[in-house]
Amino acid sequence: MTLTTISGDTPAPFAFGCMQFGGRASEADSRAMFDACRAAGIGHFDTAYVYTDGQSEQMLGRFAATEREKLFIATKAKFDGGASSANIRASLDESRSRMNMEVIDLYYMHRWDGDTPLQETFETLAALQSDGHIRHIGVSNYAAWQVMKAQAVAASFGTRIDVIQPMYNLVKRQAEVEILPMCASEGILPVPYSPLGGGLLTGKYTGGGAGRLTEDKMYASRYGRPEMHQAATALADVAKELGTDPATLAVAWVAAHPAGPVPILSARNADQLTPSLAAMRYPLDEALYARLSALSPTPPPATDRLEEA
Repeated sequence: MTLTTISGDTPAPFAFGCMQFGGRASEADSRAMFDACRAAGIGHFDTAYVYTDGQSEQMLGRFAATEREKLFIATKAKFDGGASSANIRASLDESRSRMNMEVIDLYYMHRWDGDTPLQETFETLAALQSDGHIRHIGVSNYAAWQVMKAQAVAASFGTRIDVIQPMYNLVKRQAEVEILPMCASEGILPVPYSPLGGGLLTGKYTGGGAGRLTEDKMYASRYGRPEMHQAATALADVAKELGTDPATLAVAWVAAHPAGPVPILSARNADQLTPSLAAMRYPLDEALYARLSALSPTPPPATDRLEEA
């Protein structure tokens, strides 16, 4: 599977994030979710060196082994250790070993590293491409200016950043200001994570449910603002009116952005995953897209000139 096939048209191509494999999701549940994704037509699977102490990569490698050439596999460099050549090479070698894969289709820098020269990072990534160890370069959690600065350096080594992985959902819309317009302008594929806002947009918290937002301080802080919960409640009301699931609407909304995002789905089990998979073919027309967009504030333009919005 190539980058072209994951950035096609309707139905929206989706990815599956394996962050829960070996953590909140048992191996049996992880396998069931992998199989459900394949049955739905998803071939793009995303993991990272840091996820569940390597179990995520190991499980994905086992699940993917029998149909490797039909899949598009992405992983990320070790979170700690920065973007140095030594860290990139060591973590890629370990990831390839864990997954038993000679080639990784998409290799991300997991976060910006302002202490390592970009020349060192992208010379290393270009060499790994040339050696056939990775096919595409991606970056995760970069600001737009960081992407464009890195892109210029990548070009000097005859390569480029093909993909960015930002956070993006109905209550986290900062990517609309510069990241998504940059993607549309520069031919960079956006593959956003957290389309369900850490579970907030599934509707379960409106009824007092428990999960990441009540158990994990990072997620509680990230999605703790009252207006976010108000938007989640309003989304659940719209879903009830339309006879669908809030998760389906939330994921379909992300995929409907004009920049053509490829949302990364995730869950703890196959039943929990089902509403997100349904978003692949949900008929989200312009009127419904606008109605959902109105549930949360549209961020101001980068210039902050509201009269031009």
